[in-house]
Amino acid sequence: MEKEFEQEPSNIIKIVLFGPESTGKTTLSEQLARHYNTVWVPEYARAYLQEKWNNERKTCEPEDLLPIAKGQMQLENELAKKATNVLICDTDLLETKVYSEAYYLGHCNPILEQHALKNTYDLYFLTSVDIPWVGDDLRDKPNERERMFEYFKLTLEKYERNFVILKGDKKERMAKAVKHIDKLLSK
Repeated sequence: MEKEFEQEPSNIIKIVLFGPESTGKTTLSEQLARHYNTVWVPEYARAYLQEKWNNERKTCEPEDLLPIAKGQMQLENELAKKATNVLICDTDLLETKVYSEAYYLGHCNPILEQHALKNTYDLYFLTSVDIPWVGDDLRDKPNERERMFEYFKLTLEKYERNFVILKGDKKERMAKAVKHIDKLLSK
């Protein structure tokens, strides 16, 4: 069963957009994929939880986290095979772990935690909360973005992940991201 949470081996550079809700991760993922003529991995939880909301008017519950993690890794593994030299990931299991701990009193399913810590990426872009919050059916914590940003940052530091903080408007974020990805590609 746990194999479905594993990251398949790959020689491509993997980038993760990481941070609180409504901080521009999806927009930047799409822009970076276009720029590098590659594919990007959408956030599986968005579609999964939107369907749950539409059908049941329920939000995320602890039992949703493993199906979300499984779906995320399935998407990532499939799209990694289609990527050119870089894969842009709108999220990863470490982000799911952060949300699990934030929403469920510090709890994270051990299987999710194991794979969140085991999976590897070349670079994380931690997206700042300096852009306006945009609500939708799933976003629910507009007043906690700064606290969540700090939690995301502490998580990256705790697990010694290579990361860069992205601030500013879309153009500034894109320019900084491209600069850092280009450095990785030139190695």
